This record gives sequence, structure tokens and C-alpha cells, in this order.
Amino acid sequence: MPVSAARQSEDRVFAALASPVRREVLRLLRDRGPQPVAELATHFSMARPSFSEHLRVLREAGLASETKVGRQRLYRLEAVPLHEVQEWLGPFERFWRAKLTDLSALLDSLEDDET
Repeated sequence: MPVSAARQSEDRVFAALASPVRREVLRLLRDRGPQPVAELATHFSMARPSFSEHLRVLREAGLASETKVGRQRLYRLEAVPLHEVQEWLGPFERFWRAKLTDLSALLDSLEDDET
């Protein structure tokens, strides 16, 4: 059964978010705005080719974009795919919220029984 293009895109986003390095890059871009590659790289103790691979994964997942400004490459957060992740997670959040509400009601009833 072939995988749809939307599903492939979703899979790339989740795979990109699986790495703590890539999540930190996204956090830096969110908190500090667009940044040159050299500035982003200073936050990580890894070889430049390895760091470039992380940036490539973020670009391919649509989570970051690259713009050339003179000799620098600026990276910018692209948040739309994160909204799609949030939409995917929404039903799970509602599920757990309902379970915790049920647990709270049960614990409240147990307290009433003990008094």
C-alpha cells in the first residue's frame, strides 16, 4: 500500500523532531530569530558536516528555511509543520485529559468514603 505524500511529509517532521539537536536548533530559531549557520553551530560540540546534516533534515522536513545573505546562510524557523504536529497530538491530549479527570473524580470519591 503506497504511502501518501501528506503521510511522508508528516513522517519527515516527526523524524526531524526525534533528534534533541534538531529540537534545540528549532528552539534557538524560535527564541532568537533567524541566525547564520556559524552562530547556530557555536551551540553544539560537533563537526560542521554533522551539524549541516541536522540543518538539511530540518529543511527537508519544512521546519527551517535557508536564505543566502551575502556570504552567510541564514536559517529561519518555519512553524507550519509544527502546527500540523499539534493537530495530530490534539486527540491524544484530550484522551489523557479525560483519563486524568476520571482519576481525579475517583480520588475525590475515595476521600468522601473515608470521611
